[in-house]
Amino acid sequence: MNITQLDPNNKKQVDDFLHLPHSIYRDIPQWVPPLQMDERLRLSPKRFPFHQHSRASFLLAYDGTRPIGRLAVLDNRRYNEFNKTKTAFFYLFECENNKEAATVLFNAAFDWARSRGLDQIVGPKGFTPLDGFGLLVKGFEHRPAFGLPYNPAYYVDLIEAQGFVKDGESVSGYLGTDTQFPPRVHQLAERIAQRRGLHILRCNTRKELRALVSHLKELYNSSLEGTTGTTPLTDEEVDTMANQLIWLADPKLVKLVMKDERAVGFLLAYPDVSAALQKTHGRLFPFGWLTLLLELRHTDWININGAGLLPEYRGSGGTAILYSEMFKSVSENPRYKHAEVVQIGVENENMQREMENFGINFYKMHRTYKRDL
Repeated sequence: MNITQLDPNNKKQVDDFLHLPHSIYRDIPQWVPPLQMDERLRLSPKRFPFHQHSRASFLLAYDGTRPIGRLAVLDNRRYNEFNKTKTAFFYLFECENNKEAATVLFNAAFDWARSRGLDQIVGPKGFTPLDGFGLLVKGFEHRPAFGLPYNPAYYVDLIEAQGFVKDGESVSGYLGTDTQFPPRVHQLAERIAQRRGLHILRCNTRKELRALVSHLKELYNSSLEGTTGTTPLTDEEVDTMANQLIWLADPKLVKLVMKDERAVGFLLAYPDVSAALQKTHGRLFPFGWLTLLLELRHTDWININGAGLLPEYRGSGGTAILYSEMFKSVSENPRYKHAEVVQIGVENENMQREMENFGINFYKMHRTYKRDL
């Protein structure tokens, strides 16, 4: 067994890194292949914005010439500068049920992180805030929402065997049109919006949606003040994420909470194209793009992948506006019948309790791990 640090100019190594999950999950019907175009972009030091300010090492474990494991380890300099830490992230871990392979991969990652002066490692955690995070520990029988991690149950043992301990957990919940959402929440949201002079800004076209990108960046970065474990977004990162999302967006599902001309809150949702990615194996060409386009037009699932208000607007029932808009995202368009509210931190007990009271069933859980170096 040997470990290779991926050379992004080596086509075979890149193909081995990208194709390994297809081998591991070939008999797991729930798995959703990632979009290969986006996965390939991440490996490019010249094209992916993360590599402009930070560093990453992509590792492959081989048994002879056969790839059996992979791992990415990240030194996110902007994260460490913002949080005043020396933290590495691990991400994109995939491995056969082989503890030796997992151990040599992680030992190589630990050595790389130490060589850069980092003193702890956390993960699975990705390049941007839109990357799904954590290891799936509950809900293996369900298909993952687009962009969220899915893994075999044995990954828990492989990772915990490397000395990792639990760092945090998040839950994802189901919301359907048959969910008995309390009418009083809609009424409360209307009263609060009127009293505070707030209104919801919606889009009808992708052009209008792109015009909101600057609002979303400003809103996201403003909301980070006084927080830890987060990273401000650069213009280049926002543009890359916007390009990735806008082509699959239903503009009406992206909403901003506005105070006059200032964005003070947001709700990000988009149609789920997981079924199409399963059919195309994550490929757009030669005809995968047509399958995805048809799925965008016909899927009855949406993913609610972000919601927030600036701190000064959260109190006195302000979050009722977000809850109301979440349900409207499912109920206003007769095509949509199912929604997944993704990755709510378990430390946010109030939000979980309120959502459960509204009938949302938290049926999946992801866990992040940490380890000192």
